[in-house]
Amino acid sequence: MSIMKKLLGAAAAATAATAAFAGTASAEASFSGNVALTSDYVFRGISQSDSDIAIQGGFDYSNDIGVPIYVGAWGSSIDFGLDGTVEVDVYAGVKPVLGPVTFDIGVIGYFYPGLDSAFDADMVELKVGAGVTPAEGLSVSGALYYSPDFTFTTGDDSGLYAEVKASYVVPGSPFTVSGAFGNQDVDVAGYYGAAGDNYTTWNIGGSVSFYGFGADLRYFDTDLDPDLVGPSGDDVSDGRVVFTLSRAL
Repeated sequence: MSIMKKLLGAAAAATAATAAFAGTASAEASFSGNVALTSDYVFRGISQSDSDIAIQGGFDYSNDIGVPIYVGAWGSSIDFGLDGTVEVDVYAGVKPVLGPVTFDIGVIGYFYPGLDSAFDADMVELKVGAGVTPAEGLSVSGALYYSPDFTFTTGDDSGLYAEVKASYVVPGSPFTVSGAFGNQDVDVAGYYGAAGDNYTTWNIGGSVSFYGFGADLRYFDTDLDPDLVGPSGDDVSDGRVVFTLSRAL
């Protein structure tokens, strides 16, 4: 089965799941979708596509009745040098508002159908985040992601990712500048080889929206030393510039 067919299958599943909510939704409910082509799928500073291009797409449903809720699904092509060639994420959560603070409490599942590995790649993370808008166009937020059984481990080895990020929409324009700083820690000694069991990552870039399209140019890096090596022998955790072109559906 091709990558595109798998992504379309994931999208169909997401549509079916969100349709169950649509029956009781009103004008406050909304559906959205997106597709993207990126020069490199980078997750927390590490390439998931062996420093190569990736096809991505997803669907989202949100409802502002009472406490705002959201559910969605997203998929991307990957290259871990194993049989599986696709990642499918499903997620859901609530976004309660308390004064100027918007919270984000949710759960994310990362699944790798067909991935042939001696370790369990699938994982679930719990997310707790909060964000504020201190000035017009400026958003600042932070979040913790906790997994009781981190990806590619053999037992109940936990992982914790902490991140702060900020974005600024240039007034009267379609341009946004943004950046993030995070730290990933895994409760497995030497999980990242000689680099240890935790690392810091950051990114900075800009994006522009036009006629339903979006373009993002971003620099990613980590402090992993030595760098991680992908299936083709390339470093997958060193600094890199990534361009992504997306289309809203």
